[in-house]
Amino acid sequence: MKTKILLFILTLSVVASPVLGKVGGYFSSSYMKTQEEGLFPKGTFGDIWAGLLLFGDLTTNVHYFSEVSVREESELTVEQAWLGLRASRTFNFKLGLYPVPFGKYNEHNRPHRTLLVNPPLNVDHIYPMRWRDVGVMVEGEFSNIFYSLYIGNGLAEGEDLRAGQQFKDNNKDKGKGGRAGFFLSQGLELGYSLYTGKYDDEDERNLTLQCADLTWDMEGILILSEYSWANIKNPEGFSAGEAKGYFIQASFTMKNLQPVMSYQKIKYTDEFHGRGFSGVLGAGEGISVEKTRWALGVIYTPFQNVFFKLEYDINREKETDWKDNGFVVQVAVSF
Repeated sequence: MKTKILLFILTLSVVASPVLGKVGGYFSSSYMKTQEEGLFPKGTFGDIWAGLLLFGDLTTNVHYFSEVSVREESELTVEQAWLGLRASRTFNFKLGLYPVPFGKYNEHNRPHRTLLVNPPLNVDHIYPMRWRDVGVMVEGEFSNIFYSLYIGNGLAEGEDLRAGQQFKDNNKDKGKGGRAGFFLSQGLELGYSLYTGKYDDEDERNLTLQCADLTWDMEGILILSEYSWANIKNPEGFSAGEAKGYFIQASFTMKNLQPVMSYQKIKYTDEFHGRGFSGVLGAGEGISVEKTRWALGVIYTPFQNVFFKLEYDINREKETDWKDNGFVVQVAVSF
């Protein structure tokens, strides 16, 4: 039934777009191959991701935005669906389903907007991929300051931090947070993000996520960096969980080529969660991850909004000799 409803929304968006607003979208497909201990030792085509956007103005001050996508050949998902009020440059209001403003990457993670194919290690481990929430948000700018503040259903408890995405609240507490920062000069941006809320069904234990991000974009050179960390309160008898990680990414543009390089690191420990976790009465086997990655890539743009990406990842995990380096080739298109 859910799939039928979403397909109906998708069809209605296309049919009604000439009347209701503008249509955009994106598509990507990849070929992935890793060493023997990676996920794709034999090599495989896949990672299909297609999205459709419908957006526009209902009145001078009221606007809307919706996005549905298909990924992994079968998963149909509503990525965004919100109604906005433009009161002024300093105050704008959103109601509905929105991407959570946590760092820069989460709000710009579509295949035609990222320089590398695979998400950075700290992004992959510290919050759900394509993290979004249902609630209300206010945002705006004044002088050289920007801000976003929100309250929503928040994250739930799962095997790890990646498993916390939910759309119906699992407790009485609401997730609260935001991102604020400064435009320090032309092309230079500094931001700080905070999320906090109870995440267990019993409404007793708090989860806090923080992130500092820096962006420098000037004269064909782009440097992105994020440092994020998590504090995870566990039941009595278990020490608190903790995750810390960062990525630094640099690229420069040479006509229709854009080489890119990134260094990434994650350290994530948690005695209570992990594989086999099933709630307060069913602790998992624990989490202990300490990993680094060098990601080397290049983007070729033969036409506007058409991107060919090549990426090679050199992965190293502490105290193991796993061989899971890999490369991926991706084609991404936006319209």
